[in-house]
Amino acid sequence: MNRNYYAGLDGGSTYTKAALICQNQVVDAMVTNTGIDNNAAANSLIEKMCSRRGIRRAEVRYTMATGYSRKVFDIADDDISEITAHAYGVRLTAPREYRPGMIIDIGGQDSKIIYLDKNYAVKNFTMNDKCAAGTGKFMEVIAQILETTIDQVGPLSLESKAPCDINSTCVVFAQSEVVSLVARKYDRRDILAGMHLSMAKRIIKMMKKAEKGGDILMTGGGALNIGVHKAFEEEMMRDVYVARYPQFNGAIGAALIASERA
Repeated sequence: MNRNYYAGLDGGSTYTKAALICQNQVVDAMVTNTGIDNNAAANSLIEKMCSRRGIRRAEVRYTMATGYSRKVFDIADDDISEITAHAYGVRLTAPREYRPGMIIDIGGQDSKIIYLDKNYAVKNFTMNDKCAAGTGKFMEVIAQILETTIDQVGPLSLESKAPCDINSTCVVFAQSEVVSLVARKYDRRDILAGMHLSMAKRIIKMMKKAEKGGDILMTGGGALNIGVHKAFEEEMMRDVYVARYPQFNGAIGAALIASERA
C-alpha cells in the first residue's frame, strides 16, 4: 500500500532538526549540527530518514521549513514561522491526557513562550532577547567551564544541596559569575542548580499573567535537561510537562502543516 510522507525541517542556528510523519504519526526524527551549509545539512537529514525507513524520496510529498534558516532551504516546498510550527507540533507531541495552554520552548539561541487557545491556535507569544542567559547555548558554555558534558548538567544539578545565586541576564556576565564561583570553590552541582533556577526565573518573568491557562508543556533542546524541568516546577509551584520528541517539536509541527498543504 502506498503511503504519503511529509517532512518538516527546523533550521536552528546551532542544530538542524528534521521530522517525518505519515498518517499523522511521527515515523522518524533526526538532528545534526547546522554547520556552514544549511542546505547540505537539510538534504542529508531527509536522505538518512528515507534510507532508515526504506522509502523513496519521491514518497515525501511535501516538505515544510521553519526556524532560523527556513528561507534558505532549497529542498523545502514552503516555509512557516517558528511560532506557528511549534503550536502545531504539540498536537502530536503533547501527552494525550494533557491540553497545553502554554508552551515553554528553550532553543539554542532564544527562548519562547507561546500561548494557545483550546484548539491549539496561537493566542500570543513572547521571546527573550538573544543575549539573555536563558538558552541552550548558555547551558553548553557553562558545561564547558565546569568540565562536564551537556548530558550530565541536569543529573548533576539534582544532587545540589544549596543552589548558588546567579543573577546576570547576559551570557558574558553570567559566564564571569560562574568562573568567579568556581574560583571560590563552590561545588559545581550547586552552580548548575543555580544556573537552572536563574534560567527558569528569567523565562517566567516573560510570561503574561492574563494569558495563563491550561497545562504547561516544555519543548526544545532545553526540555531534555531534567534540571531545567525541575527548576520550572519549583519556581511555578505546579506541574510542567515535557513534550514527546521535545527537540523536534518545531520540525514535527512543520511536517504536520505540510500534510495539510499538500
